Amino acid sequence: MDMDTILLDAEERMEKALGSLDRDFAKLRTGRASTALVDGIKADYYGTKTPIGQMASVAVPDSRTLTIQPWDKGGMAAVEKAILKSDLGLTPINDGKIIRIAIPPLTEERRKELVKVARKYGEEAKVAVRGVRRDCNDTLKKAEKDKEITEDELKKATDDVQKLTDKFVGEVDKRCQEKEKEIMDI
Repeated sequence: MDMDTILLDAEERMEKALGSLDRDFAKLRTGRASTALVDGIKADYYGTKTPIGQMASVAVPDSRTLTIQPWDKGGMAAVEKAILKSDLGLTPINDGKIIRIAIPPLTEERRKELVKVARKYGEEAKVAVRGVRRDCNDTLKKAEKDKEITEDELKKATDDVQKLTDKFVGEVDKRCQEKEKEIMDI
């Protein structure tokens, strides 16, 4: 295995850690409506746990409202029940045709809790990036031990891996700061 392949693989895996962080951030409630809020919620639809996005159209008509329109009217109650059971703390309003969810403004205390959760997600992403670095370095050390690469090549490759790690950890920090700012904005 050559060093370019190892570095490309590491970069790809670090990109996936950033993608996971973005998905986690999308599920955080920031006081603004987002279709991602209901992404993780599954409704009991004819005996099967079904993601709401697969049984209804979810829209954001304005920054404080989320609308969910089930394609099958029979799923209306199931969707409403699933939202009430979720840990979002939101109350759906069912008018028979569409379910509306008003997103209330966040309290200062709740904002601080969400910032802590965002930091936790950021830390998990950094741990994932560092795990990729560790795996990559282990692979490089094994290659040097098996005489596939020289000691100088090992040194250069581990430096490259560290630069890559620093770049991605910096990106995680940047995204965390942006998310904290978004959460704290009123």
